[in-house]
Amino acid sequence: MKLSYYGHSTFLLEIKGLNLLFDPFITPNELAKNIDVNSIPADYILVSHGHEDHVADAVSIAKRTGATVVSNFEIVSWFGVQGVEKGHPMNHGGSWSFDFGSVKYVNAVHSSVLPDGTYGGNPGGFIISTDEGNVYYAGDTALTYDMKLIGDTANISHAILPIGDNFTMGVDDAVIAAEFVGCNEIIGMHYDTFGYIEIDKEEAKGKFSTAGKTLTLLNIGETIAL
Repeated sequence: MKLSYYGHSTFLLEIKGLNLLFDPFITPNELAKNIDVNSIPADYILVSHGHEDHVADAVSIAKRTGATVVSNFEIVSWFGVQGVEKGHPMNHGGSWSFDFGSVKYVNAVHSSVLPDGTYGGNPGGFIISTDEGNVYYAGDTALTYDMKLIGDTANISHAILPIGDNFTMGVDDAVIAAEFVGCNEIIGMHYDTFGYIEIDKEEAKGKFSTAGKTLTLLNIGETIAL
């Protein structure tokens, strides 16, 4: 698997030659101004919830690539109204087998409304299970005891967790979340984009290291192997 970072909470996960794009928010993000959004591939676009900083480029990318949007029922229905032809609706606790592996839609504690004010259903995260490893993408969430269920039932190799605080859990709670899901390899998201969520990166890494875990903070545009 390969993971590319495009800023904020936007990641591209490549599995078996297929591209899974998470929460595309690129063109409005000043920190991602050097990213060419029209060059980003996508076979699937996974949307955790409806806030603009997670869906801003989703419609245009879906139409350009023909990608299938995977999200909750309300969000997939909204994308259909926007002219996106391919969608796969899910809801909490449900899973589905795709050609790259399986996706389970899991709980997140946050809010969700789409940019035009349409109700966005309940926010969620995704567990991506493949024969190359299992990735937990938490979406925007508070620390929740439900995460222990993930640790009890899924062998997570990498967890992508929000660490910016204020709108989501911060670093201290993310360390606990990593313990709950039973994962030592953490990739941070949802930090530094706005003043409210700026963090001390070295302090954050130190807190994870003290807990026996590794926090990776990717540069925008960087790609790593998982």
